[in-house]
Amino acid sequence: MQTGLEGRIVLITGGAQGIGRSTALGFAREGARLCIIDIDAHALKETESELRALGTNVTTAQADLSTADGVKSGIDAALKPHNGQVDILVNNVGAGKVRTFEELSDEEWDFTMSLNFMSYVRTCRYLLPVLRARENSVIINNASDLARQPEPVPIDYSASKAAVLALTKGLARAEAPRIRVNAVAPGPVWTPFWTKDGGFADTMGKFHGMAPKDAVEHELSLRQLPLKRLGQPDEVANVIVFMASDLASFVTSAVWGVDGGSIRSLI
Repeated sequence: MQTGLEGRIVLITGGAQGIGRSTALGFAREGARLCIIDIDAHALKETESELRALGTNVTTAQADLSTADGVKSGIDAALKPHNGQVDILVNNVGAGKVRTFEELSDEEWDFTMSLNFMSYVRTCRYLLPVLRARENSVIINNASDLARQPEPVPIDYSASKAAVLALTKGLARAEAPRIRVNAVAPGPVWTPFWTKDGGFADTMGKFHGMAPKDAVEHELSLRQLPLKRLGQPDEVANVIVFMASDLASFVTSAVWGVDGGSIRSLI
């Protein structure tokens, strides 16, 4: 099948690791040109090397996307070789820790919302004039199954991702028919988001009083995932690439669950 992605300019935030990295590789295999922003300089270099080995046209920029200045400087640097032009925006950056509602300070709420939600708002706002002028432009937002089915923890993460879904639905209506806007809502996916020090697995272990791996298995049992396993980054990336392609040309305002069956509701 023809995806229509060859030569398209794709910007991915948080694109150096996990789902973002797999998504970049997926677009690269379809012949797209990649622009990646991430805060981790080492991971950026590694991902850039992988993409160049595939013969991909790629540019990278290091930036802290939790700030307005970081969003602007990161986008400007990443898109400079393309004179600021972009066809597809994938908002993927995000972070989360397992903490109870009582443990969360105002500062921690502010950081979660700034990175997981306001970075999406700022990238969209900054790039909308460009995307409106392009043909078949697309925005894909990475949300979470926790946006639609929150758990007691992490409540700040769930709230930030629910806001991403509201942003997706609102923009899809506001920018149609020129720009298609959709979201993916992954379930638990085994990436550095989970495995890094201080990440989901580590903080979940502290919350449950277990070793990180045991805590993850316990959490999966609580969620009763029908597929009984964590997902892999490629499994989410495949859906993102499809939704950005011409194969999904009649899809907008959609939230595509890639969650192992975690969502039980009909809507």
